[in-house]
Amino acid sequence: MKFSHAVTGAAILLALAGCQRTSYSNMNSANSALPPLQAQPVPSVQSGQLPPPGSADPNQFPAAPATNTAAAVGAAGAPATALDVTKESMVGNWRVQSAGASCDMFLTLTNLGSGSRGGTRGCAGELTTMGSWEVAGGKQVVLKDRNGNTIGSLYKTADARFDGSTASGQPVSLSR
Repeated sequence: MKFSHAVTGAAILLALAGCQRTSYSNMNSANSALPPLQAQPVPSVQSGQLPPPGSADPNQFPAAPATNTAAAVGAAGAPATALDVTKESMVGNWRVQSAGASCDMFLTLTNLGSGSRGGTRGCAGELTTMGSWEVAGGKQVVLKDRNGNTIGSLYKTADARFDGSTASGQPVSLSR
């Protein structure tokens, strides 16, 4: 009986030894305390009337991203057989066929510029620069590079299939 009490006591002492407070001498020393931050001056706030809309200097804004007109055709230029498409139906992983090779495309609803974030893995050519996408006119899916330039457009041709081309005219198909 005394042996079991001794083992129990030793186990308790070992457990308590593991609970000891450890201190780092350089963390607790008065010399390592950081001095308080000094207040910094704040520039004055300017106020004034904004110019009326449309009267701003056009040179003060950056130029809009260039678009390839062949790839950025609106819904009016959609093929007669193009089906309606929603952003929500596009979200997820797609298998891409382009230039005789296949790769993966991932589409999300996370905002990025005027579109949503997207990307590719294992693709070649223009598709390697894909950074975002958007639905235009309810029938067209526009693929964009990381600078917002159109790199391709697609139209829904079946339940889980989209066909179109890159900005350079290379055919592209998406399927699940």
